[in-house]
Amino acid sequence: MTQTPFRIVEAIYPGMTQLDFTGPHTVFSRIPGTETIVASEPGGEILSDGGLRFAGTVRLAEIDRCDLIFFPGGMAATEVANDAAFMAEARRLAGGAKYLTSVCTGSIILAATGLIEGKRAACHWAWRDMLGLFGVIPDPARVARDGHVITGGGVTAGIDFAFVVAAELAGADFAQGLQLGLEYAPAPPWNAGRPETAPPEVLARVKAGMAASLPVRLAQAKQAAANLVPLPLRGCESFHRGG
Repeated sequence: MTQTPFRIVEAIYPGMTQLDFTGPHTVFSRIPGTETIVASEPGGEILSDGGLRFAGTVRLAEIDRCDLIFFPGGMAATEVANDAAFMAEARRLAGGAKYLTSVCTGSIILAATGLIEGKRAACHWAWRDMLGLFGVIPDPARVARDGHVITGGGVTAGIDFAFVVAAELAGADFAQGLQLGLEYAPAPPWNAGRPETAPPEVLARVKAGMAASLPVRLAQAKQAAANLVPLPLRGCESFHRGG
């Protein structure tokens, strides 16, 4: 009898940050015994925020189920959290998944499903507090694990997050071998990747650049939280493996 592959659905959308998606995808697509499906609500071509185009995505409505659902982030994430068509499919698939996952502001989309209330989740540091609007506990960790919910912080944290998922599904030895094969050995030229370590003037400049988009994103997040309808849990906790 042929064993059914463990199905990973990567739910992408226009305006996502491509590295939020492509970093984890590089890892996910190499995990043995898995089937990785790149999907979107309309299907077809999706344009990322950096101008890269991803063709041939499967319509979310055409996917009957998944074992793991993944949402990348991006400046459009709070807008997508209010997209009724996208969120209907996201809730349907997430409601039956064994693992609920995201990177960066993808956790806002995940929170907007209503399925991780009371759970801890990571997010990009600049938008992390918005998770509280959904009853989700913001976690400053680079990778946060709370039962069947596994989330990564901002953008590059998606690679760390993906290795955690790989270890969960295929074991730590496999994940370490994959890390070696991909030569994932970060050595950034500056220790400026977190607000706690960035020079104060750099942090101030980046915060100022983000300030213009805060009112719109916050309003969108509040609207998505207001749209939430309580959903019955489907016993996802019984599926999660370990920790």
